[in-house]
Amino acid sequence: MGAVSVALPVTSLGYSILFADSAIVACDKASGLLSVPGIGPEKADCLVARLQVDYPGARIVHRLDRDTSGVIVLARDAVSHRTLSMAFEAREVEKEYEALVAGHVARERGEVDLPLRKEALGSARQIVHHEEGKPSFTAYEVLERGRDADGFAWTRVRLLPRTGRSHQLRVHMLAIGHPILGDDLYAEGAARTARTRLCLHACMLSFAHPVTGAAMRITAPAQFA
Repeated sequence: MGAVSVALPVTSLGYSILFADSAIVACDKASGLLSVPGIGPEKADCLVARLQVDYPGARIVHRLDRDTSGVIVLARDAVSHRTLSMAFEAREVEKEYEALVAGHVARERGEVDLPLRKEALGSARQIVHHEEGKPSFTAYEVLERGRDADGFAWTRVRLLPRTGRSHQLRVHMLAIGHPILGDDLYAEGAARTARTRLCLHACMLSFAHPVTGAAMRITAPAQFA
């Protein structure tokens, strides 16, 4: 086992399989598909439900937001689920994302260290809150700067979260003045409408296989431009 990098198109099921064995299944999830069921029957359709048709017993270990695409790994048995869950909790899993953000990010690389909490009870939004927020850390690196035909400036960045708070990358980029394009929850104006989807993609997961201990590095390229 080792690096797994597969540029497969996401199928009509909303995912493509990147790796599978008796312990885990990793896939590239499409933007717009829930990772797990939401509240209410209209939100029952999700990645886990679709995967379980071909991989009975597959269970979630971590989540991607509905509108975030990219690499996600699921466990196929209780032991693997417990082992992977402990690895995520201990921050032994490396995660890498790509995003398109509004404006030209000035620094080639940097760090965002801002605590986050839920905006209000029942709200999906997260906010920076220095008194009540939980520690949240994201490193970033500029990959490319460009402009659309209408002159709208954007930057492609690599994002390396060291913590896994809800909406962490979206809020951290907003906090430094560069909201992620297509974000209908946090971006406003041209940044919100410049793309038809949230331009955030989980492009890499690196972890120890829960059974063999082999180093796994699973990647899938971002499809937005």
